[in-house]
Amino acid sequence: MYSPAQDGFSVRGAHVRYSEIQPPDDLAEVVHCFWELRTLAALPDDFQYHALPDACVNLLLNLDDTDIAGVTALHTEATTLNLGRSFHFVGVQLFPGVWQGDQAEISSRYVGTPYRGALPLAETGQRLVGMNFEEMSPFLSEFLRWCISHGFVGANPLAARILKSVDSVRSVADMAALVELSPRQLQRKLKKTTGFAPHDLLKVLRVQQSFRQHYLDLYADQAHFTHAFRQAIGYTPVQYRKRFSV
Repeated sequence: MYSPAQDGFSVRGAHVRYSEIQPPDDLAEVVHCFWELRTLAALPDDFQYHALPDACVNLLLNLDDTDIAGVTALHTEATTLNLGRSFHFVGVQLFPGVWQGDQAEISSRYVGTPYRGALPLAETGQRLVGMNFEEMSPFLSEFLRWCISHGFVGANPLAARILKSVDSVRSVADMAALVELSPRQLQRKLKKTTGFAPHDLLKVLRVQQSFRQHYLDLYADQAHFTHAFRQAIGYTPVQYRKRFSV
């Protein structure tokens, strides 16, 4: 199954902790992971978080100020977020296409204002304050089941079929053939359910796969790969590995 690469962190070590928990089996079709990013002590400098495009949607909770929350995702380009010197975020990373709420609600920027949408994000965050991350899983699972029952999250068979065979997809034509649709039908259905045109989704998936496969398995040559990587990630592959110790 599709497994996005971890975002880039400017600081690693004893004072910053990133953790993931896998969802229970009944949510595994829609949730990639539950995650936590927090400081364990105030940092000497602002923390720079380099978020990568992965076609996933995140349901974001801020446990330092539970009113601040949101639905976040990037499109085809990375962005760097300044998280300051002290923070405690928890989130749910959804697989591409399973967010069925309002696409206009998704933010691609730093979330620093109170949430005004229909999800019980603030209420869920309030329940989690003071817990260890391992204790949060049942409550995050309950929250996700609420999202599913109210139509905000649901399985996307079209996207799931593409993600299951992502290693074999080299073109939009491959993608259309895989799901037995014409390119025009694929364009219409994929855009409606994921917010991505097929070409844009393919660009994101190929760059994501390049973190786990040799680039020549995915691109015609090194120049093509470097251009695509820099366009999406904001660095050349060599620069990114050096900066973020990938």
